[in-house]
Amino acid sequence: MKKNLFLAFGLAAALSNTALPGAALAQDRYRERPPVVVSPDLAAPWVMQLAGPNGRPVVYPRQAAQQRSIYQQREQQPVVRRGIFDRSPAQPVAMRPQPIRSQIEPQFLPQTVAYETKEKAGTIIIDTNNRFLYLVAGNGQARRYGVGVGKPGFEWAGEHRVTRKAEWPDWTPPSEMIQREAAKGHYLPARMEGGPENPLGARAMYLGSTLYRIHGTNAPWSIGSAVSSGCIRMRNEDVTDLYERVNIGTKVVVM
Repeated sequence: MKKNLFLAFGLAAALSNTALPGAALAQDRYRERPPVVVSPDLAAPWVMQLAGPNGRPVVYPRQAAQQRSIYQQREQQPVVRRGIFDRSPAQPVAMRPQPIRSQIEPQFLPQTVAYETKEKAGTIIIDTNNRFLYLVAGNGQARRYGVGVGKPGFEWAGEHRVTRKAEWPDWTPPSEMIQREAAKGHYLPARMEGGPENPLGARAMYLGSTLYRIHGTNAPWSIGSAVSSGCIRMRNEDVTDLYERVNIGTKVVVM
């Protein structure tokens, strides 16, 4: 009998020794924990996960941080829905052709301005230094357009008459230009039909017996710059407007 009581007492004591730590752990588990502190800069080299003396820095490799930044940028990019029968592979955004800049500075857009000159109304005056073409209207006014002019080494000045007008002209590069561009690795065609891709653009007005013209362009962003081989280039919409306002025999003054 005494042996049985001794065993029962020992078993109860053992159970109490194991139950008490368990109860303590249970209470500790559900006790309020210190808040998690996260760095506001998730791309930082490390982020503090816990506050207090038990705080543990988590180190991220620099490459991984950059990769996360790339993924964030991709997530912000618009999703393009492709047709169900479109079998062409999706092209990476970085490789897609970018839209060509077609806007020019506001001062190079057509406008009527005050302009004093001794030239008669209907005369074209080209100010190559300031990249403006004036169509004299008389009464101290002129219609002004922005133009592109000859690059360094191709500037010129003088007086001519419009001897020919052409709509969507074809282009035959001079042999000197073909050789000059070939030396740079740019190979020009012997002749190019008129059209939107033609460097002469929508209209051309030929000056005297020279190779110079007032013409349109397939590079409207070049208006206001010195980039041509001596010709005066305009936006297609502007050269079309000028084309309708002048006749063969119009005096052109380039200065």
